[in-house]
Amino acid sequence: MNLFKKRGFKTYCLEIVVLIVTAFIYSLAFPGLLSNRGFGAIAFFALIPLFAVIRNTSWKAIPFYGFLFGFLFYSIFNYWLLTFHPLAILLVPIIKGAEMVLLFLALKAGERWFKRFGFLVEALVWIAYAYLSQSWFAGYPYGTLGYAAYEFLPFIQIAEFSGLWGVTFIMVLPQIFLGNFLADRLKGEKSSFLEEIKRYLPVVISYGAILIFVFTFGFIKMGIWSKTEPDLTWRVATVQHSADSWQGGYETYKRNFNNLRTMSLQALREDPDMIIWSETAFVPSVYWHTTYKTDEVTANLVDEFVAFGKSLPVPLLTGNPEGMLKDENAPPLKENGDWNRKDYNTVIMFEGGEIKETYRKQHLVPFTEHFPYEKQMPWLYNLLLANDYNWWETGHDPVVFETAEGVKFSTPICFEDVYGYLTSAFVRNGADVIVNMTNDSWSGAVSAEMQHLAMAVFRSVETRKSTVRGTNSGMTAVILPTGKIVDPMEPFTKGWHIYDVPVYTSGKATLYTTHDDLGAKIVVYLTYALLAVGAVMQIVKVIRRRRGRQ
Repeated sequence: MNLFKKRGFKTYCLEIVVLIVTAFIYSLAFPGLLSNRGFGAIAFFALIPLFAVIRNTSWKAIPFYGFLFGFLFYSIFNYWLLTFHPLAILLVPIIKGAEMVLLFLALKAGERWFKRFGFLVEALVWIAYAYLSQSWFAGYPYGTLGYAAYEFLPFIQIAEFSGLWGVTFIMVLPQIFLGNFLADRLKGEKSSFLEEIKRYLPVVISYGAILIFVFTFGFIKMGIWSKTEPDLTWRVATVQHSADSWQGGYETYKRNFNNLRTMSLQALREDPDMIIWSETAFVPSVYWHTTYKTDEVTANLVDEFVAFGKSLPVPLLTGNPEGMLKDENAPPLKENGDWNRKDYNTVIMFEGGEIKETYRKQHLVPFTEHFPYEKQMPWLYNLLLANDYNWWETGHDPVVFETAEGVKFSTPICFEDVYGYLTSAFVRNGADVIVNMTNDSWSGAVSAEMQHLAMAVFRSVETRKSTVRGTNSGMTAVILPTGKIVDPMEPFTKGWHIYDVPVYTSGKATLYTTHDDLGAKIVVYLTYALLAVGAVMQIVKVIRRRRGRQ
């Protein structure tokens, strides 16, 4: 069978169809269009056709194929971005498509330049890409292969030392090997699969040993954690008010506050240790309206909210924007009618009749909350502003809150918990619980909220800390240090829930907590080195070939 030996128009069309189908099938591995939980098992084989195409296709087709696959996959996978803004559903797939142009080129180079063991280089390239693609300004970890395995708890326990990257490597390596094998069969190679296994027997045995270790480690760890008693139990009440993120104005803020207050008072009957609201649950800035009183009606609502928070017998944790003077030498309202104000996305905690602590969001959502290239790309900056995007200021401190009872916790805000390095920094700074404050209600899709929850699972496994998710509309839940999701609330409904959260204060920090993403960084530099060596080898070959012709 030599479908790909002689290349022509039909061959390229067939490869394009394969990539389109692969993008769709791969998207099904994650929470998405057909299942709110996703079909995680698909992620263990969905990419095989992709690697077969990369092996067989020509260099000239690779850039187009990379963009096509990235654009299609993220258009399907992130379909709910259309609810956020039409510009978002274009920006994300375009950016990811552009990234995958470089990925596909590097994969092709690894496969072509290193011949027999090219599949090992390709696996390193895949990990390097997965890390680098989330590490720049527009970094976006959604859709990373390993996250599809969030329900396979024994398999992902190695994240405590490898992070997401070890899980992803184990999932992608056999797919590359099988993809290359399939590609060779399509070109007419005659060797059987058994012969191919014998050819790479040391690698196959090593991979098998790794798999045995992964599952043995995973089951042992889960058994240990099932028998480990927490150092204390923290009883929290999460209040999910399920408000429309796009509705603003005084009447909306008043209605939301009344709902939150009513449900909080109901939850108090269950004797919680703390009440948790969500990101920006109370929108008018406490700091701004208590300091400058620029709007008397809104200021009165803020005073009512502050009085409520201070009156509670237990701490109240809530998201609340922090408005401050942008120019401290100017009044709140400038002569030209513009507000002299800057805003932080923050979390505040009431306890003992006062606002005890504040945390400012450190990792802002690119384009929608932060765009640092106003001078370099004014056209895009102005386009984003014209499409109702507004910027937050960036916080810089991994704040650890501490209650009077001694519970230490940190509060990554929404998008922040998709980054392992942030959660690890909180834990290194002393946090014993992660409290993620999220508002994903704008998505209008349970699958979008589940994609976010799936990533949060890894943060608990990496740090071996419990996670509490306080959300506007889902997914409100607790995640145990094993990654087990406990009793999620029904999404897009109003209500409250009591969780008895296990808190672990003793024990050694995990390797990932102390050296977050170190393995991924090593892979990045190793990949750079291998590709550089491969490029030099190719240049040397070309030079020798030319000399031989002279």
